[in-house]
Amino acid sequence: MENRSKIVVSLVLLPLFLTTISAQSTKLTPNFYKTTCPNVESIVRSAVQKKFQQTFVTAPATLRLFFHDCFVRGCDASILLATGNGNAEKDHPDDISLAGDGFDTVIKAKAAVDSNPQCRNKVSCADILALATRDVVQLTGGPFYRVELGRRDGWISTKASVQRQLPGPNFKLDQLNSMFARHGLSQTDMIALSGAHTIGFAHCGRFSKRIFNFSPRNPIDPTLNFRYALQLRQMCPRNVDPRIAINMDPTTPRTFDNAYYKNLQQGMGLFTSDQVLFSDPRSRGTVNLFASSNAAFHNAFVAAITKLGRVGVLTGKQGEIRRDCTRPN
Repeated sequence: MENRSKIVVSLVLLPLFLTTISAQSTKLTPNFYKTTCPNVESIVRSAVQKKFQQTFVTAPATLRLFFHDCFVRGCDASILLATGNGNAEKDHPDDISLAGDGFDTVIKAKAAVDSNPQCRNKVSCADILALATRDVVQLTGGPFYRVELGRRDGWISTKASVQRQLPGPNFKLDQLNSMFARHGLSQTDMIALSGAHTIGFAHCGRFSKRIFNFSPRNPIDPTLNFRYALQLRQMCPRNVDPRIAINMDPTTPRTFDNAYYKNLQQGMGLFTSDQVLFSDPRSRGTVNLFASSNAAFHNAFVAAITKLGRVGVLTGKQGEIRRDCTRPN
């Protein structure tokens, strides 16, 4: 009788044990391609470097693409899919402003990987995007960090899935915190990831209300540095071409540094969602810390982007390795 109960207990525990094993075996790891495509990192880096030398926009475009991908359906490269009927993630108004250079960077890196016979059709587009993101951060003076790999590519990409999934330029701190918290990211993670705006750019229409018609009493947002606001008015006059974009960091726009946080201290955050990080006392201390130490910012950014890269990932048979990043196999 005792033996029988042991067998029953063992059978009950076996599925739990197997679940644990499979969860461990499908976990992301920096060495995922060690045997299937050992040179994947250098192949991607070389392709990204080549693209970056052609145009600086490669850097902010790729970084933003990764963020937009991970926040909608997880880091599954669904942002790269084209449906042909205008109903993909990238067709949503919140994604239309994503620069083509980001997409092009991933497609060129994928072609480089697949031109190696050992690597052909072995590396996912989602992993290539994650690696390319690390490479553009480093190419602009940011930190080098190990990228966890093993993501699969998703099959689904819909415009509807983007709705209310990405932070808006007018978000306040509570809205930012709750949106990031949904993905297991803390307020410190959110502030560190916002620092990506140190190499970003924005279209005039995204902040025009702050410089022309903030309120009946204040045409200019009072949290905005007045001299900076007048400069923005010159760069982005009323009825400006909506395609015109300006640097989000007016001081060192091509360097991945902590100038973004120093700018916030001066009232030079371009979006409300940037400036609120300093104007709200709950987040000001972290902004001051990152402004005072480039190393503190870089360390927090690495921790945050590593966590971001784990959001909603597909592993094993939950997804596929696309032969063409723009369509399912």
